[in-house]
Amino acid sequence: METTARMLEMTPGVRARSDRTLLACIDACFECAQVCTLCANACLQERTVAMLRQCIRLDLDCADVCDATGRVLARVGPHGTRMARMMVEACAIACAECARECEQHADVHEHCRLCAETCRRCERACRALLAS
Repeated sequence: METTARMLEMTPGVRARSDRTLLACIDACFECAQVCTLCANACLQERTVAMLRQCIRLDLDCADVCDATGRVLARVGPHGTRMARMMVEACAIACAECARECEQHADVHEHCRLCAETCRRCERACRALLAS
């Protein structure tokens, strides 16, 4: 995170006010991608794997969307891009969907609870960036 912040500081034209919001979103996207991948893997190890198919699918979809969004945001210039905005919007939606599904399993599977929490944080970070 600290290195990412330093890199953003060195990016010409990136405004200081949006730096923190942008940094928080980039970090949230990459964290969510990792956690969703780990949750899908944990789901695959469960005895009830058949009941977790939709959760696994959404985990993997959300991980891919978050990873791609984080990478696109890392390349955004001072004024952003239309594509970056669409990616952030899609990421917020993917995170909300994944969180909803994981919340359904959270009382039985701790990894789903943690994944849902991480997805909600990423969704909030995306919405904050969209609002800035």
